[in-house]
Amino acid sequence: MKFYDRILHAEKTLEPFRSEYVVAYEDVDQETCSIMIPTPEAMAQLMHGGVFPPVWVYWELAKDEAQPNFERHHRMHLLDETPREDSKTEKEAIEYLIMKDVPQHIWRNYQNSNSVNMKICKRKQLPKSREFRDAWRIAA
Repeated sequence: MKFYDRILHAEKTLEPFRSEYVVAYEDVDQETCSIMIPTPEAMAQLMHGGVFPPVWVYWELAKDEAQPNFERHHRMHLLDETPREDSKTEKEAIEYLIMKDVPQHIWRNYQNSNSVNMKICKRKQLPKSREFRDAWRIAA
């Protein structure tokens, strides 16, 4: 089964899992604090297993996109042909999504960094209003 068919099938058959966790991170390339909120469908698929490829597949596709004169992917077959990830716990699913969707320079050495630029927190810890998000900073 092709990757996107696998995704569509999983969305139809798996019950979405709404995680209470979100990832807040600061990127020097952006003016505001970014928030990664995992979709309930992706969480369900990761926790069930057998849908997503290993995260390195996304890194390889991102490397292709970063090349000058990039027009289209020639290695999309990696999404279809690479063995699927096994089922994950909620924590492992969040970590997978961080490695997949948050820029690598944010999480690669975040535990050894002198400043805190990423936090996994509960959804209720975020301010209800995002009106002043330009002023948000990640506290230690």
